[in-house]
Amino acid sequence: MTDPSPPRSALFGELARVAKALGNDKRLELVDLLVQRPRGVVELAEAAGLNVTTASAHLQVLKQVGLVAAVRDGTTVRHHIASPDVASLYGRLLAVAAAQSPAVDAAARRYLGSDDTEAVDRDELMRRVEAGQAIVVDVRPAEEYAAGHIPGAISIPMAELADRISELPADLDVVAYCRGVYCAFSHEAVRLLTAHGFRAFRLSDGILEWKVNGHPLAGDPS
Repeated sequence: MTDPSPPRSALFGELARVAKALGNDKRLELVDLLVQRPRGVVELAEAAGLNVTTASAHLQVLKQVGLVAAVRDGTTVRHHIASPDVASLYGRLLAVAAAQSPAVDAAARRYLGSDDTEAVDRDELMRRVEAGQAIVVDVRPAEEYAAGHIPGAISIPMAELADRISELPADLDVVAYCRGVYCAFSHEAVRLLTAHGFRAFRLSDGILEWKVNGHPLAGDPS
């Protein structure tokens, strides 16, 4: 028999508030960005394709349920995820959605393009690096690399890769990674590198999954 008591209803009401906060495409996109590093509202708005007023309203919803926090840095207020548990929650949401919803998989394929890039998982990446067979390239923006990256990875942002491709050794596998399982940068990087004759692969997920699975980061200010 269902318990209709007010305390029980209030509890599930508060849980629903947290779920509702994540039930918006743009708020999820803001979380995706903040998992990488803290950002001011103007930068977040630009990255998410929002005006500042709308971005601020979305951030307020996320702050009200404790998923996002803010600190003042001089004249700028920087927003960040409230705890590592928020990154873990977001990572699990991505994994469960991909596993349970065919529509998510179809949308990912439309966004990421044809399945023409070869992936390696985290264990295989570490094996190749330890064996001296591969170099790891972080193709996220440089500011995200500085906030935390896979140990030993070099930073060549996707926007710079075509001009800096000569910096990569031709005799090693090149494994590119970016923000997470749905980040397009690594797919684009592998296509470009392969076209230039490199043995190129992408990490099957990204820095989000690396972090939430307990692997160490280099350059992480926390």
